[in-house]
Amino acid sequence: MSCLRLPQFLSFFAGLAIVSATSSLPAVEIIGHRGASYDAPENTLASVNLAWKRNADAVEIDIYLSKDGQIVAYHDKTTKRIGGRDQAVKEQTFAELQTLDVGAWKNAKYKAERIPTLTQILETIPKQKRLFIEIKCGPEVLPRLKQDLAAAGKTADQTAIIGFDYKTMQQAKQLMPELEVIWVFKVKQNKKTGKWEHNADYYIQKAKAANLDGLDLGYNQFVTKAFVEQAKAAGLPVYVWTVNKVADALKLAEMGVEGITTDRPGYLNSALKQNE
Repeated sequence: MSCLRLPQFLSFFAGLAIVSATSSLPAVEIIGHRGASYDAPENTLASVNLAWKRNADAVEIDIYLSKDGQIVAYHDKTTKRIGGRDQAVKEQTFAELQTLDVGAWKNAKYKAERIPTLTQILETIPKQKRLFIEIKCGPEVLPRLKQDLAAAGKTADQTAIIGFDYKTMQQAKQLMPELEVIWVFKVKQNKKTGKWEHNADYYIQKAKAANLDGLDLGYNQFVTKAFVEQAKAAGLPVYVWTVNKVADALKLAEMGVEGITTDRPGYLNSALKQNE
């Protein structure tokens, strides 16, 4: 057998190191951020389906309520950045929103991709997978959300509701207690002192007071093993966004986070998933 050249050997050794590291890691849920949004236009059927194709455990999307009461997948308040029309989503009917091309900006092959409804996306969820639905508007969407979820016929464990607005999450849990409802938050750091504006107890106590099911926060130095363990001890699994580097994902998995939201679900899956 011929000897490996140095570059080949180093590459091989690096691969073994990753396998060795991941073999002892706890299972972590890989969640496609707005689908597989690194490669496909965010919050579209193309992006969602690509994430499933790349074996994401779950997909996260953002939702708004249109002027005529349809729930649509879209992130921004207005359709200026993606779509080119400087008007709020809530001020446009579904028919008006359908005239926008939300794919060509990403790649010419996605030209004419349209804003999908929540119902269309729910239909894509494979068995044993789930959808994280981030509410970008307010509690006005909840009655229609409950209706659309019931009509989709998915099991309760195939959908989770997430969002930044605490009161909306509180109301969502009251209206749909069978669903997992997770509070998303972003911790502010004092630029002068370097201290975080809130401590772990603040978020844990607030979530428990609303009977919520988990915490979801942006990846930064606030996310520590101690925080993850404290939250889990209180019955609140921790999810982290948006992570695209393998080294960061490995660190979070070792901390014991429940899920990692990423623009590149296939890429992280290949590095983190055990026996796959």
